[in-house]
Formats: sequence, structure tokens, C-alpha cells
Amino acid sequence: MSEMTNTASTYPGSADQKQANPAGPAATVPTRLEHDCIGQLEVPANVYWGIHTQRAIANFPVSGISDGQHPELIRAYATVKRACASANEELGLLEPVKAEAIRQACLEIESGKFADQFPVDVMQGGAGTSANMNMNEVIANRALEILGHARGEYTVIHPNDDVNESQSTNDTYPAACKLALIDALGPLAEATKKLARAFHDLADKHINDVTIGRTQLQDAVPITYGQEFHAFATLLKSDLVAFDRVVPQLAQLNLGATAIGTGICADLRFRKSAIDHLARITGLPVTAAPDPVAAMTDMGAYVATSAAIKNLAVHLKKAADDLRLLNSGPRCGFNDLNVPARQAGSSIMPAKVNPVIPECVNQCCFMIFGMDVTVNWAVAEGQLQLNAFDPVMVHELLTGMSLLTRAMTTFRVNCVEGIEINTEQGRVYAQSSPSISAALNHYIGYEKAADIAAEAVRTGRTVREVAGERTDLPAEQLDEILDPIRLSRGLGQTCREHLV
Repeated sequence: MSEMTNTASTYPGSADQKQANPAGPAATVPTRLEHDCIGQLEVPANVYWGIHTQRAIANFPVSGISDGQHPELIRAYATVKRACASANEELGLLEPVKAEAIRQACLEIESGKFADQFPVDVMQGGAGTSANMNMNEVIANRALEILGHARGEYTVIHPNDDVNESQSTNDTYPAACKLALIDALGPLAEATKKLARAFHDLADKHINDVTIGRTQLQDAVPITYGQEFHAFATLLKSDLVAFDRVVPQLAQLNLGATAIGTGICADLRFRKSAIDHLARITGLPVTAAPDPVAAMTDMGAYVATSAAIKNLAVHLKKAADDLRLLNSGPRCGFNDLNVPARQAGSSIMPAKVNPVIPECVNQCCFMIFGMDVTVNWAVAEGQLQLNAFDPVMVHELLTGMSLLTRAMTTFRVNCVEGIEINTEQGRVYAQSSPSISAALNHYIGYEKAADIAAEAVRTGRTVREVAGERTDLPAEQLDEILDPIRLSRGLGQTCREHLV
């Protein structure tokens, strides 16, 4: 949305203004005069917001990011308002004609219309009051148009008395935030599933390609590439389970609790009616918080959501880090595999190609770790009967979820799906590692096995070669004992578990 002046005398981004004022953005647009408890203020006549939003534009020119840039939040808030309008109509608190106009306005907003009418900065103070009033004003003014009235004719439909009937910012804004997070979980989960499938496909392709496992970056015992990639997919599967667990927490809402959880200004029947309508509209397991006062300051659902997202980032970082290590070389590194070459890696070293996609994913993960810290600090700042910091929580979480969704897509498409395994190099690593001498422990004891390993290291030969000279075990038995594939499958893993 275009930047606006503090006086609200111009609206440079408005299509209406450009049509009415061909002279350009410097021209003055018509205004309407509105009032609030502070006084009067001119509001551009061609916008749907009102005086409360106009003041917020002037008060919070901070991040340059508006609520409108989080479409999930705008959709969710309009859905909450629609459910509340139906509840108020059902209880006889709102005339049917008004309720229907409000519902129509909400549906239009939910469909993506009027996205540029939500200009309040995401770093707004007031626990979301500006966001709530912005939504109330846009709905009221659009409902007025639907009924054939001019914007600002609040004697017909009032932002507070009608759109906000039986509600407060403190119960509706958190409800919208939580529904927005559930909405954003959908694309995040889908990107997670697709990346997990890509790792599973890679695992199936390399079930029988052996390499060496490493612990503390030192040679350990044999493992297949399939098992390595399958492990990445399994970690992502655990993240999907975590997402499913947070949905019921996010769907526990506090509508009807109004300002501090006591339900002041709300009909006693409103809480149940609003929750029922919202559950029907969304198809989600929406329930009422059991203790309305406690729910005003309990931000546990945000903590759980942030933790689930952070855990996903930890798993993605682990996969990206491992791929960077396994890709290192090609002459002086592990050289187990090659990630796709995406761009030149140096402005000075010819032919150098860097693992840029895993590096990109790593940086996205660093951002998520910062997100989690911010959310936890904000959650910890709930004082007395309210936590005022929902705006930064939902902004950070929605931003982080969108970032990881895109990061996983580029990770899958531009990296994982194009990985090539250096199978011969892996087999050499597996066969030459002195650590496979551990397989001899049962037959000749740890001390003798350790001596064989040391001799293999000293002479540069394989454990199999040294064991053939220093034990009485038949050659066929030694081949079986020290077979890298057999050693990699002690628990029978074959990497064939697939996600639905």
C-alpha cells in the first residue's frame, strides 16, 4: 500500500484519486471529517478505513510492513467478525439487514478484496486495538455502501456499536491471530511433506549404496546413503505430527470474554453462539477457553507453535549442514555427493561452485531461531489481565512460516531432487574405515580388534586385509563379518517408509 501523509489530505496510492485528480499524486483528494474521543480528523473520502486507522498510520510509521501484508490475518479477522455478526443477529442484538450487510462485507474481505485498506503497521501498540478498529471501520463502511449509504454514515452502521457488538480487541484479535496461524500451517505442512517425499525418493534410490557413518566428524561404521536420507525424511515427519498437535491449542478461543475475561458488554449467550458459528464457518475444532480470565494472558499456543516451527528449522539446518559437508571437496573434502551446481561460486577462483541452496536454507533457519526468541520474550511480557504483544507474535510467526515454506520449496526443487551420489567413493570409505574393526569384537575381543585397526591405519591397508593376516578366521567368514552392507543393517532398515 502506498505511503500516506499524516494529515490524510492525500492518498497517493488510490486509484480513485488518480481518476479524480489527473494532475498526479500532489493533488488533494476529498476528505470526510470523523471524530473520536481525542477530537476530529480528516480522513480521505476514498478509503474504507476511518479515524482510528488514520491515527494509527501517523502513530506507527515503524517497520514499513502493514497488517495487509499478512493476508491470513486479514482473512481470519474478517471471518471472526462474520461469525460474531451471525451470533449477534441470532441473539437479537443486531438487526438482520445490518447483519447481512456486515456478513457480505466480511466475505468480500475474506476473498481478498480491500487488501490495501489495512495499512496499520504490524508493530502497532495497543494489543491490536488499531487492527481491530481498522477491521471494524472497513467492514462498516463497505456494509454502508452495500446498503446504499455513503462511507462515514455511522448512524446507520457503526464500527463499534454494530460491527464490534459484544466484542473487544482483547478477545477478537487473538482469535484472528490463532486462526491465521492455523491457515499458515497448511502451506507449511504441504512444503514439509513434499520435501520429506523427495528425501524418501532419494533414499529408495540408494538403498544398497554404502558409505561410512561419521560421529564427531570422525570415521565411524558403515551406513547406506539411503539410511541417511531416510533419516532426514523421518525428522520432517515428526514435524508434521507437531503441527497437528498445535491446531487444537490454536483453535481454543476466548470470544465473548471481551476486555479482561469477565465478559463485560457482551450478552452472556454470545460466547457459545459466536464459538458455534465460527466452528461451522471454518470447519476447525474451535472451542471456548475454559477459563476466560486465564486465557487473556495465557499465550501457550504461541509458544507451542513457535517451538514446532523452530524444531522444523533445526531439522532443516541439520539436513542442509550435512549436505554441505558431504558435498565438500571435490579434492580436499568428503566428496560423498554432489549437490546441483546453481551458480558460479567465486569472483576470483575459476570453476568454483558453492552449495548455495543449503547455505540459503541455513540463513532462513537462523531467522527462525530469532523468531522464537522474539515470541518467547513477548509471551513472557503478559502483565496483570492482558498480554499486549500479540501483534509482534503473530507477525513473527506468520513471517517465519512463510519464510520456511519458501525455503523448503527451493531446497527441494533446487537441491535435493538433483543430488547425485558418488557411490564408488562411499564404498571406498566404508571398506577402508578402521572403525569397522568393531565387527570383530565378538570374535577376537576388543583388544585384538583395536590392534588390527591401528595396524590398518599405520600401513594404509584395510581392516579386512590386516585381519586376514592376524586372525585364524576363515576368509569367507571375514568377508561376511566385515561386509559393509551387512554392517549397515543390524536393525534391518531398508528406507522404505513413505509419507502419505
